[in-house]
Amino acid sequence: MLRIVIFCALLVVGAVPLHADVIQVDSAGLERLRAEGVAVIDVRRAEEWRETGVIEGSHLLTFFDKKGRYDLDQWLPALAAIAESDQPVAFICRSGKRSGKVARMLDEQFGYRHVYTARDGILGWLEEGRSTVDRQ
Repeated sequence: MLRIVIFCALLVVGAVPLHADVIQVDSAGLERLRAEGVAVIDVRRAEEWRETGVIEGSHLLTFFDKKGRYDLDQWLPALAAIAESDQPVAFICRSGKRSGKVARMLDEQFGYRHVYTARDGILGWLEEGRSTVDRQ
């Protein structure tokens, strides 16, 4: 009987993920999240924001510099001021690649549990005719 209890306990523990999954959303999904009050973080660089504009109400928080470097010691506190690890947060970049990397890192290494990423980035947003505003 004890073996059965231990086996069942191991099954339950093994079924609990160590981290939540990052959820990819399309532009409509990102719009729904934004309407629900989920913070949208644009991780692109300033010149990219100027080139395409930004989603109204999004938080502009560059992650990677032009050489692909980043500074977690500076970036994480800035993110925490916008969304704590127990709050949902959505990321967007140009095409979805950088925001996907950031989202996975936050999910896997920093305990963020409700992480979304815009699958096609700002390019997909614009391709659908959705509006942006000038960088503020």
